Amino acid sequence: MSAYKIHQHDFDMVVVGAGGAGLRATFGLAQKGLKTACITKVFPTRSHTVAAQGGVAAALANMGEDDWRYHFFDTVKGSDWLGDQDAIEYMCREAIPAIVELEHYGVPFSRTEDGKIYQRPFGGMTTRYGEGPPAQRTCAAADRTGHAILHTLYQQSLAHDAQFFIEYFAIDLIMDANGECRGVLALEMETGELHLFRAHGTVLATGGYGRAYFSATSAHTCTGDGGGMALRAGLAMQDMEFVQFHPTGIYGAGCLITEGVRGEGGILRNSNGERFMERYAPSVKDLAPRDMVSRSMTLEIREGRGVGEHKDHILLDLTHLGPEVIHEKLPGIAESARIFAGVDVEKEPIPVIPTVHYNMGGIPTNYHGEVVQLRNGDPDAVVPGLYSIGEAACVSVHGANRLGSNSLLDLVVFGRAVANRAAEIIKPDTKHGKLADDATDKALSRLDKLRNAKGSTPTAVIRDRMQRTMQKDAAVFRTGETLAEGVKAMREIHASFEDVKVADRSLIWNSDLIETMELENLLDQALVTIVSAENRTESRGAHAREDFPNRDDAQWMKHTMCSVDRSGTTQIDYRPVHAYTLSDEVGYIPPKERKY
Repeated sequence: MSAYKIHQHDFDMVVVGAGGAGLRATFGLAQKGLKTACITKVFPTRSHTVAAQGGVAAALANMGEDDWRYHFFDTVKGSDWLGDQDAIEYMCREAIPAIVELEHYGVPFSRTEDGKIYQRPFGGMTTRYGEGPPAQRTCAAADRTGHAILHTLYQQSLAHDAQFFIEYFAIDLIMDANGECRGVLALEMETGELHLFRAHGTVLATGGYGRAYFSATSAHTCTGDGGGMALRAGLAMQDMEFVQFHPTGIYGAGCLITEGVRGEGGILRNSNGERFMERYAPSVKDLAPRDMVSRSMTLEIREGRGVGEHKDHILLDLTHLGPEVIHEKLPGIAESARIFAGVDVEKEPIPVIPTVHYNMGGIPTNYHGEVVQLRNGDPDAVVPGLYSIGEAACVSVHGANRLGSNSLLDLVVFGRAVANRAAEIIKPDTKHGKLADDATDKALSRLDKLRNAKGSTPTAVIRDRMQRTMQKDAAVFRTGETLAEGVKAMREIHASFEDVKVADRSLIWNSDLIETMELENLLDQALVTIVSAENRTESRGAHAREDFPNRDDAQWMKHTMCSVDRSGTTQIDYRPVHAYTLSDEVGYIPPKERKY
């Protein structure tokens, strides 16, 4: 291992990832007086949060009746009762101060005529515990809300003197013999040098793994690097079978068309011009939760009412909204539709299709952002020194299906929560204990093996096989048969990584090596996802089994925990869903049929 020179850095906290969650944690930690580093493989304002369009949920009641308790109810129902109600209560209650803070930090939200933050309706958001009209709860900066939040959080991080290590690729967590996380090893891509970041707390804020699928709204950087590192550290991932398909990805391109379009009055139409969502969700129509809209669109296509030469997509109609609404509220959408679909949204509808968008599953945490595992009969045993937030994590506030605009909320609330928690338990400038001499050996041997991989199969070929298998066999609708085929295929594809071919042996700007390490992260999570999906014999939220069409609370109201070892052997266990709340301000909401 002496071939590699390793630079060592000592910090109180290190954050891996510079999207919305990572930056909210980074500046929050620095603000608390903790010496904080943020490692990111892309420039912070290129992180995927920049692509979030529609808005961030908070019951501010700026544009009509609302209450955080209504938000809590909607989120529990949206999760199809797989969400932990203590974490959901925390998120919905803390949403209000968290968004007011963002406004004070400088996020340029759109405004109402009286100067308040503009809020639009989003799917599954209601008033009076689902009995009242739709809630206008989603705070928006036109249709570029993620962009506005990300830039503001980066500015705040710089203002609070957090240290950034930009274009550094995190290779592996450094765990000690007692299972405590002691930091992370990273590759500086520009120089090819290795850096060991020692920290009392390591925060994984690395985003989702949408690129395990062939068609996704995710950027090509969304390779679930934190989840890959967690799995290699022997940790189990939670609820990975729940993958959200966004109803409106641009047909053929996969680019996102925000739910905010439907919040502003956009309508989904089939080849007959029908507003078909009236059939499937008569009360909320096009603003039903995403899993329901995606399945409804898929059924329309299956039954021959799809649009186009192959009758394989649906139309999203904005023409009736008028130029004024489009220019003021949806300028980015008009631009995306023009570039990626060749459509003038003022005159013609946008061709759309359900597209992989979000991972409800991830690294299991409590509502403080501390990583938890099932250990010695304790389902909430904390992994010392390790935190996770954002799409990389599974808190679980989204359960089986995330409501639109709860993801940006998840980022800021739990990024903030990690900063608060770390400040409680870590004293600034505490000295680091001695690290074992062989602490980095496993990570270095993996790097060495991949850098010198002399197999016969290029990275891109294995990646393509994985993406096509996941797209075909772990899709909007699933059956035992297709999932069994998918598991068999994914096990073979996972094993084929042993034959990977890396052509470039250097360490400086070696994109071949980086893509290969990203592929290994994706392969582990793809395998865990499809194995977990085959195992769950019910339909709940985004997991729709045609052979088990009903939700089965007696057997399946529990979190799946799935791990994978280096040989590709998977192991499944379970954690109970938290069926309690934190305060008596809201009571536990018992399960009932989820309909709109």
